[in-house]
Amino acid sequence: MTKKFKLSADEIKPLVSGFGACFASDMITVDGHPVRFMYRETPERDVDSGWRFFSGYESDEFANTPSNIGIYGVNTIANYDPSIIPVLEAPIGSAFEKSNDGEKWSIVTDWAPSDE
Repeated sequence: MTKKFKLSADEIKPLVSGFGACFASDMITVDGHPVRFMYRETPERDVDSGWRFFSGYESDEFANTPSNIGIYGVNTIANYDPSIIPVLEAPIGSAFEKSNDGEKWSIVTDWAPSDE
């Protein structure tokens, strides 16, 4: 099944550079939800930024289904939600969330990545 992305390739503009790749949920890239939860873990490969982006609406089942998550350039996700740009320099281990009615990122201190 081919994914129908919310933004077409010609809608992606250069907003940030030098970050490499990330993982993002289809709820952002296909359904068009804004990013509401993002964290940065130790990169898996040289091109990996460590950033992981979610809408906050993903169930555990959805998030754990590989076909629901894609690998993108961080710039691509910044085009879907430019509000992520100010926190992209945060170090590995950082996590941020945004309420549904908010536009400001809050640091998450009670979260840790799983060891799966």
